[in-house]
Amino acid sequence: MGASGLNTLVRTLYALQEERVEAYRLFDLGHQAYLRSAPNYDFIKYRQLVHEITQAFNRISKEVIQLKDRFHEEYDRPDLSEHIERVQEREREKLELTARLQLAKQNMLDHPGNETYQEEVQELKHRIRKTIEAINEILQDFKYDSEEIEASG
Repeated sequence: MGASGLNTLVRTLYALQEERVEAYRLFDLGHQAYLRSAPNYDFIKYRQLVHEITQAFNRISKEVIQLKDRFHEEYDRPDLSEHIERVQEREREKLELTARLQLAKQNMLDHPGNETYQEEVQELKHRIRKTIEAINEILQDFKYDSEEIEASG
Protein backbone atom coordinates (compact mmCIF):
# COMPACT_ATOMS: atom_id res chain seq x y z
CA MET A 1 0.00 0.00 0.00
CA GLY A 2 1.39 3.37 -1.00
CA ALA A 3 1.73 6.77 0.55
CA SER A 4 -1.32 8.07 -1.32
CA GLY A 5 -3.52 5.50 0.46
CA LEU A 6 -2.02 6.50 3.78
CA ASN A 7 -2.61 10.17 3.03
CA THR A 8 -6.24 9.39 2.25
CA LEU A 9 -6.60 7.69 5.65
CA VAL A 10 -4.99 10.68 7.36
CA ARG A 11 -7.41 13.08 5.65
CA THR A 12 -10.32 10.80 6.55
CA LEU A 13 -9.30 10.86 10.23
CA TYR A 14 -9.19 14.66 10.22
CA ALA A 15 -12.62 14.80 8.55
CA LEU A 16 -14.04 12.48 11.23
CA GLN A 17 -12.55 14.65 13.98
CA GLU A 18 -14.23 17.67 12.38
CA GLU A 19 -17.52 15.77 12.42
CA ARG A 20 -17.02 15.12 16.14
CA VAL A 21 -16.43 18.81 16.78
CA GLU A 22 -19.62 19.66 14.89
CA ALA A 23 -21.58 16.99 16.80
CA TYR A 24 -20.40 18.50 20.10
CA ARG A 25 -21.44 21.96 18.87
CA LEU A 26 -24.93 20.70 18.01
CA PHE A 27 -25.13 18.83 21.32
CA ASP A 28 -24.23 22.01 23.20
CA LEU A 29 -26.72 24.14 21.25
CA GLY A 30 -29.45 21.57 21.88
CA HIS A 31 -28.65 21.48 25.58
CA GLN A 32 -28.75 25.27 25.77
CA ALA A 33 -32.21 25.21 24.15
CA TYR A 34 -33.26 22.52 26.63
CA LEU A 35 -32.12 24.65 29.58
CA ARG A 36 -33.99 27.67 28.19
CA SER A 37 -37.19 25.60 28.36
CA ALA A 38 -36.92 25.55 32.19
CA PRO A 39 -38.75 25.05 34.43
CA ASN A 40 -40.97 22.93 32.16
CA TYR A 41 -38.12 21.17 30.37
CA ASP A 42 -38.84 19.78 26.91
CA PHE A 43 -37.31 16.43 27.80
CA ILE A 44 -38.78 14.54 24.83
CA LYS A 45 -37.08 16.86 22.35
CA TYR A 46 -33.82 16.74 24.32
CA ARG A 47 -33.96 12.94 24.56
CA GLN A 48 -34.30 12.79 20.75
CA LEU A 49 -31.27 15.04 20.40
CA VAL A 50 -29.26 12.82 22.76
CA HIS A 51 -30.30 9.78 20.71
CA GLU A 52 -29.21 11.40 17.43
CA ILE A 53 -25.93 12.66 18.86
CA THR A 54 -25.20 9.24 20.36
CA GLN A 55 -25.77 7.62 16.97
CA ALA A 56 -23.43 10.15 15.35
CA PHE A 57 -20.70 9.57 17.95
CA ASN A 58 -21.06 5.79 17.62
CA ARG A 59 -20.77 5.95 13.83
CA ILE A 60 -17.75 8.25 13.99
CA SER A 61 -16.11 6.08 16.62
CA LYS A 62 -16.59 2.91 14.56
CA GLU A 63 -15.08 4.58 11.51
CA VAL A 64 -12.12 5.85 13.53
CA ILE A 65 -11.51 2.36 14.93
CA GLN A 66 -11.55 0.96 11.39
CA LEU A 67 -8.94 3.57 10.41
CA LYS A 68 -6.84 2.68 13.44
CA ASP A 69 -6.89 -0.97 12.42
CA ARG A 70 -6.01 -0.14 8.82
CA PHE A 71 -3.02 2.01 9.85
CA HIS A 72 -1.71 -0.89 11.88
CA GLU A 73 -2.58 -3.89 9.72
CA GLU A 74 -2.43 -2.59 6.14
CA TYR A 75 0.28 0.04 6.50
CA ASP A 76 2.35 -1.29 9.42
CA ARG A 77 2.08 2.02 11.27
CA PRO A 78 1.37 1.02 14.89
CA ASP A 79 2.60 4.48 15.97
CA LEU A 80 -0.31 6.13 14.15
CA SER A 81 -2.71 3.50 15.50
CA GLU A 82 -1.56 4.26 19.03
CA HIS A 83 -2.20 7.97 18.54
CA ILE A 84 -5.71 7.17 17.33
CA GLU A 85 -6.33 4.87 20.30
CA ARG A 86 -5.26 7.68 22.65
CA VAL A 87 -7.59 10.12 20.87
CA GLN A 88 -10.44 7.62 21.24
CA GLU A 89 -9.77 7.31 24.99
CA ARG A 90 -9.77 11.10 25.43
CA GLU A 91 -12.92 11.45 23.29
CA ARG A 92 -14.70 8.92 25.53
CA GLU A 93 -13.57 10.93 28.54
CA LYS A 94 -14.72 14.20 26.93
CA LEU A 95 -18.17 12.78 26.16
CA GLU A 96 -18.58 11.52 29.73
CA LEU A 97 -17.49 14.89 31.13
CA THR A 98 -19.83 16.70 28.73
CA ALA A 99 -22.80 14.63 29.91
CA ARG A 100 -21.85 15.32 33.54
CA LEU A 101 -21.49 19.04 32.75
CA GLN A 102 -24.94 19.17 31.20
CA LEU A 103 -26.47 17.58 34.29
CA ALA A 104 -24.53 19.94 36.55
CA LYS A 105 -25.73 22.96 34.53
CA GLN A 106 -29.32 21.81 34.93
CA ASN A 107 -28.80 21.26 38.66
CA MET A 108 -27.27 24.74 38.94
CA LEU A 109 -30.29 26.22 37.17
CA ASP A 110 -32.77 24.25 39.29
CA HIS A 111 -30.95 25.08 42.56
CA PRO A 112 -29.61 28.64 42.11
CA GLY A 113 -28.53 29.08 45.72
CA ASN A 114 -26.46 25.89 45.85
CA GLU A 115 -22.81 26.78 45.26
CA THR A 116 -21.85 23.11 45.00
CA TYR A 117 -23.38 22.92 41.53
CA GLN A 118 -21.65 26.13 40.43
CA GLU A 119 -18.33 24.74 41.61
CA GLU A 120 -19.03 21.44 39.85
CA VAL A 121 -19.80 23.26 36.58
CA GLN A 122 -16.52 25.19 36.79
CA GLU A 123 -14.54 22.05 37.62
CA LEU A 124 -16.09 20.10 34.76
CA LYS A 125 -15.49 22.95 32.29
CA HIS A 126 -11.84 22.97 33.38
CA ARG A 127 -11.53 19.20 32.96
CA ILE A 128 -13.14 19.37 29.51
CA ARG A 129 -10.68 22.12 28.46
CA LYS A 130 -7.79 19.96 29.68
CA THR A 131 -9.17 16.96 27.79
CA ILE A 132 -9.51 19.00 24.60
CA GLU A 133 -5.91 20.18 25.04
CA ALA A 134 -4.80 16.55 25.40
CA ILE A 135 -6.73 15.58 22.25
CA ASN A 136 -5.13 18.44 20.34
CA GLU A 137 -1.65 17.43 21.53
CA ILE A 138 -2.22 13.83 20.43
CA LEU A 139 -3.49 15.03 17.05
CA GLN A 140 -0.39 17.21 16.75
CA ASP A 141 1.79 14.14 17.41
CA PHE A 142 -0.26 12.22 14.85
CA LYS A 143 0.20 15.04 12.32
CA TYR A 144 3.96 15.14 12.91
CA ASP A 145 4.32 11.36 12.56
CA SER A 146 2.03 11.19 9.54
CA GLU A 147 3.90 13.99 7.76
CA GLU A 148 6.78 11.53 7.41
CA ILE A 149 4.46 9.79 4.94
CA GLU A 150 4.23 12.86 2.74
CA ALA A 151 7.98 13.48 2.94
CA SER A 152 8.81 9.90 1.96
CA GLY A 153 5.86 9.43 -0.42
